[in-house]
Amino acid sequence: MTDVTMPALSPTMESGTLSKWLVAVGDTVKSGDVLAEIETDKASMEFESIDEGVVTEILVEAGTEEVAVGTVILRLAGEDEAPAPKAKAPPKAETKTEEKVTEKAPEKTEKEPEKPSPKPEPKAEAPAPKAAPARAEGERVVASPLARRVAAASGIDLSTVTGSGPGGRVVLADVEAMGSAPAMEAGKVAPAGSPAPAPAPAAEKPAVAKPAAVEPLADVPHRVEKLGNVRKVIARRLTEAKQSIPHIYLTVDVQLDALLALRGQLNAALAPRNIKLSVNDMVIKALALGLRQVPTCNVSFAGDNLIVYDRADISVAVAAPSGLITPIIVGADAKPMSVIATEMKALAEKAREGKLQPHEYQGGTASLSNLGMFGIKAFDAVINPPQAMILAVGAGEKRAVVVDDELRVATVMSITGSFDHRAIDGADGAQLMQAVKALIEAPLGLVA
Repeated sequence: MTDVTMPALSPTMESGTLSKWLVAVGDTVKSGDVLAEIETDKASMEFESIDEGVVTEILVEAGTEEVAVGTVILRLAGEDEAPAPKAKAPPKAETKTEEKVTEKAPEKTEKEPEKPSPKPEPKAEAPAPKAAPARAEGERVVASPLARRVAAASGIDLSTVTGSGPGGRVVLADVEAMGSAPAMEAGKVAPAGSPAPAPAPAAEKPAVAKPAAVEPLADVPHRVEKLGNVRKVIARRLTEAKQSIPHIYLTVDVQLDALLALRGQLNAALAPRNIKLSVNDMVIKALALGLRQVPTCNVSFAGDNLIVYDRADISVAVAAPSGLITPIIVGADAKPMSVIATEMKALAEKAREGKLQPHEYQGGTASLSNLGMFGIKAFDAVINPPQAMILAVGAGEKRAVVVDDELRVATVMSITGSFDHRAIDGADGAQLMQAVKALIEAPLGLVA
């Protein structure tokens, strides 16, 4: 019998909502089959089985919220196992047993009232649970999805790990106990292909003040909507970011006319390949190249250490039905804008459908948030830790500018960089903003 537990589908996930079951009791499940839809702290995702067998029992009903990671949610029976009965033992059975024991006790007292009850001998402590037996060569290792990802990233052979979970199942703690787990921050797994930072000493998390209870106004028509897991995590993380990170904001105005002209030429050339560049795609490239030019801004603050990245992975904010999520363009500094446009379109669609995989939104060395399409002129974005900067992009609009002592009309866009002042000095942040401005205003540098 195999116990299937609530998985950790993201590094920060502590519990989730089991939105929908896609299997029923009696169904045969193979490795890779989708068992359920689970709402994590990041998005609504499909949960695939890593085991095979027949579903004998579903222990958590669809729609159950706050199911802790590691909770047994389903049981599978192997091909050579008899399916366990669905019905559970009635709770009355335990009560009857207790009553029988209680009835027998006074009988002994009546027979020997003159003898005092002897003091009970101290019970021997229960033996410690035995470690899972050694596996035979070629035997399949049963492990949680998170344990498998961490082991793969660390180069650990799961067959050498002793499992402490149900039936010898290898869990994350078992892999970490091997002493060579990848660098983590608050349980976060480094995404595949991302630069592996040196482990930093654990820093105490700042205490986050709980919001005061708010009662709805009785005389105003209203409704109360329960927060989903994604919105709860957004609220918690942004509160932590504003309370623990000293933000500094730097804004510059950028002329877009040259970039818009180049965009028109590139889109005409890319039309046969059905690729269309957006201004956002080109700004992603400009930010990535700017971070490579000013590496002091492509960093993460880690207590007594500063992690400096040698690649620019840009997290791009996308508004999804469940809340904000940031899919990542990995290595945006080295990718052509046509590839960035294609990847960004695919990732945005998956984000809105709740189908992003963890490696597609975990990590990133800096972020970009664009509200220009809503006509927002300028805004200050909140840093997404452990990153140390985010670029906020406003709308391009016609403005009067002075060029060579002459008044002209140009398409101008305001961009604002938010920087973690613990890791990035104002002068370094200003250099990055200058670099991004120069790349946008002389856009041939984006394709060179």
